[in-house]
Amino acid sequence: MTPISNFHTHSLLCNHAIGKPEDYFKQALKDGCSALGFSDHCPYPADTPDYWPNIRMSVEQAPEYVSWVRSLQKDSPFPIYLGFECEWDKRLESWYRDGLKGQFGADYLVLGSHWITKGDIHDYIPDCHSTEDLINHTNQTIEGMKSGLFAFLAHPDLCMAHERKWDKEVASCMKAILDAAIDLDMPLEVNGLGMHKPMCRTEKGFRYAYPVGEFWQMVAESSAKVICNADAHDPKDVIAHAQKARDYAKNFGIKPIESIFSEGKD
Repeated sequence: MTPISNFHTHSLLCNHAIGKPEDYFKQALKDGCSALGFSDHCPYPADTPDYWPNIRMSVEQAPEYVSWVRSLQKDSPFPIYLGFECEWDKRLESWYRDGLKGQFGADYLVLGSHWITKGDIHDYIPDCHSTEDLINHTNQTIEGMKSGLFAFLAHPDLCMAHERKWDKEVASCMKAILDAAIDLDMPLEVNGLGMHKPMCRTEKGFRYAYPVGEFWQMVAESSAKVICNADAHDPKDVIAHAQKARDYAKNFGIKPIESIFSEGKD
């Protein structure tokens, strides 16, 4: 198999994945990798409201994560990058810029946009079923995209994960995200993990939790950039899930980019 890239990789530090970065690297080396990016769920300062500490590393653990990833760069035959997957809340913008990129030296950040901010509460968007929540989450996601901090938008169709119907409201919101991505020249991610979650029942039969066909057909008919990633939470998936994401994109005639960096960066 031709080596491929993957820029969405987790580790045991997020408390819902297994394996250290070294384990993912070894599997990627075995399966054929052209570039590997680690983007585990980022830490937040302890005084951050409702930041879901059970699914991410702590600030105290971040130096170990950085050390693990940086140590792999020394002898790797392909580029390895240090990143973090982040949520958007305007109040955290300086933390992303000065903490994750500044203090910890991240090569890139990923916008995950799992949550919708309601004051000091962050709700998981697949569990939010009202049109108002969907619109607010869309606006929040686009605000994050416009910050200029993020290399790509992960699983842009995550809102569909819990059997939400594709209707005109969803189509309108997803079109807004697509338009923003085009305007900002920001890649949208086909996410391999979503194809391995429980299937969703619809009037037309079962579908993946995500990616969702209606959205990717819209993307295919546009000029948007697309990146295909694994979202690996298990070393065995680090390249396999990324390849499955590419196979999915190919069904829509989408040719993904292979790097989020300019040529020559290593």
